[in-house]
Amino acid sequence: MPWPEKKAPESDAADKKTLGKGVFRKCDACGETLASDAFAANFEVCPLCGRHHKLNAGGWRRLLLDEGRLDEWDANLEPTDPLEFVDGRTYPERLASARRASHAKEAIEIGGAHLDGRPIAWGAFLFAFMGGSMGSVVGEKIARLFERALRERLPVVLLQASGGARMQEGILSLMQMAKTVAALERLKAEALPFISVLLHPTTGGVAASFALLGDVNLAEPQALIGFAGPRVIESTIRQKLPEGFQRSEFLLAHGMVDRIVSRLDMKREIAILLGHLTGRVPERSDGALGAR
Repeated sequence: MPWPEKKAPESDAADKKTLGKGVFRKCDACGETLASDAFAANFEVCPLCGRHHKLNAGGWRRLLLDEGRLDEWDANLEPTDPLEFVDGRTYPERLASARRASHAKEAIEIGGAHLDGRPIAWGAFLFAFMGGSMGSVVGEKIARLFERALRERLPVVLLQASGGARMQEGILSLMQMAKTVAALERLKAEALPFISVLLHPTTGGVAASFALLGDVNLAEPQALIGFAGPRVIESTIRQKLPEGFQRSEFLLAHGMVDRIVSRLDMKREIAILLGHLTGRVPERSDGALGAR
């Protein structure tokens, strides 16, 4: 008895269509799977539950800055390897890897921009570059941001997202805490506003220095904000921490932040604050002063 013949498929295998990688994404909070374009169009905020996922620097510029334009300052500054630090890989190797992954030279960008027609001094941490860690160049650029804002009489808007000091630079990294706070104090002495925007996560030496010293501290929902991580604290004090400890809602309840703002409302909130703190009439797009 002959074997039954295998039926040919109704359509050629080459005609089958598959979805490319990254077409769909699952929300970390509600678990729903949505088209990646839906997240991108909503600036990485889940359209269903409102969970805020990480937004890159380009996304923040498009969201907050007029026409997404930034006149970058001190873009030429790059870190060196003063300690010749090695932790399985050399520090220059890690820097090269971070540059390839983030397409940036360092973990922060600074510059001049406009927000709702008002000129500002802008800074934004780039978490994709070594976890937004603060080394000598990051500290120097933050100090220069405050100093230039002082010279040009500009309010400062600084977005924080950092894992803290950069261990590959040791004590030189920790020294940036004092340097940046000293520069900020000179800005405050001239009554120039500093709006600090706390993103997920804002930790370590950044949280312990200038990040929580804003005239107004805004935070995104559910952002992790604190010095050491919860697991480190629990293992040190041998106690269970309260529910939601170090999240922005907990800090708001205990007076560490002033307001929790959805990313989608952030530009409007900052514009209102700038109007109150500066009393300056915003400029029109043609550069002239316009009435509101």
